[in-house]
Amino acid sequence: MDSASVRPQTTIHGPLPPGPLAAHVARQAVARILASPRVSCPEGVADDILLIVSELAANAVRHAEGPYALTVTVEPGRAGIAVSDASSILPRPRSDGNPLATSGRGLAIVRMLGASLYASPSPCGKQVIAVITWHPRSTPRAIRPAISDE
Repeated sequence: MDSASVRPQTTIHGPLPPGPLAAHVARQAVARILASPRVSCPEGVADDILLIVSELAANAVRHAEGPYALTVTVEPGRAGIAVSDASSILPRPRSDGNPLATSGRGLAIVRMLGASLYASPSPCGKQVIAVITWHPRSTPRAIRPAISDE
């Protein structure tokens, strides 16, 4: 494989606890990888990713049976967030569009943050997947002083 086409990526995968701690655990795990020096993600985008992770984890726990799992892959200019659960019922967008509603806006928030949203059935339930992209910053190469033979 041509090394120029290989994109460095960081991936985490792990179970989420049932109940209200799921979103917190998911946010903590993703915050750790976003803080890694290997990951180059603008601060505003990182905040959006953490909110998306929270929404997807909270939705899974609120609307589906466990077990729950989180998979996040971050690479230059893109992050994929997947939360799986044991329910085969795919999420549907709300049709009432009530801006004053106190619930049911999680997936709309994910879309408003600029993420593409997918739901994929699996043999053990489903995955809800969000993909968010941004323009990766050019990282200047370190300039090394010339070495003299003198």
